[in-house]
Amino acid sequence: MDVILNLLDPQWWLTMLGAFATVGVIAIIFAETGLLVGFFLPGDSLLVAAGIFSSAAAAQGLGIEPLSLPTLLIGTPLAAILGAQLGHFLGARIGRKLFDKPDSRLFKKEHVEKAEFYFQKFGPAKAVVAARFMPIVRTFMNPVAGVLEMDARKFFLWNVLGGVVWVEALLLLGHFLGAKVEGIDKYILPGVFVIVVLSLVPIVREVLKNRKAKGDATAPRGKHHARR
Repeated sequence: MDVILNLLDPQWWLTMLGAFATVGVIAIIFAETGLLVGFFLPGDSLLVAAGIFSSAAAAQGLGIEPLSLPTLLIGTPLAAILGAQLGHFLGARIGRKLFDKPDSRLFKKEHVEKAEFYFQKFGPAKAVVAARFMPIVRTFMNPVAGVLEMDARKFFLWNVLGGVVWVEALLLLGHFLGAKVEGIDKYILPGVFVIVVLSLVPIVREVLKNRKAKGDATAPRGKHHARR
């Protein structure tokens, strides 16, 4: 349990990375968006935390050097875009064989099914952008888009838009909070919990709707149906 909590704690990551925190954040964002095994990484909360600790006052409270905001603003969107492009390339090149493996701690077919569900529901363009704000889904959406043969140029366009909006919004939000809220480092863990919960709301809502729809489909159709 402690290991799981550490992996979800952006402060733990930044402390572990130490002097390499800025580069480490960029690498983690690439891994989360480009590698299927990166779905467990704390993308949303890490970006907010990186923005917070790019403020000198907040970084001093954690006992680390301030992260370079200009480097983050350039490097993290590039990492998010390149990671997604890698995922799309692998999906297009390998096809469904990419997901042809048994469930394990690092892979579950239900993650792929969720990504495919959103792809079909929202359409390719909206799905690629919206997935950026959904943990787990954003990791699997890119290879799913490749498997489902989303046009490479169209994917690139919406990938860039989604990647830039997602990364820059969270980084700048964090930097603003780090500069304005005194002792912000004390609120990181509660903030992480709120971010995770809010980002999972769309997924949970769709799961509940699907279960309800399946229940309605299998329910008896009334007395008239019973008499038949």
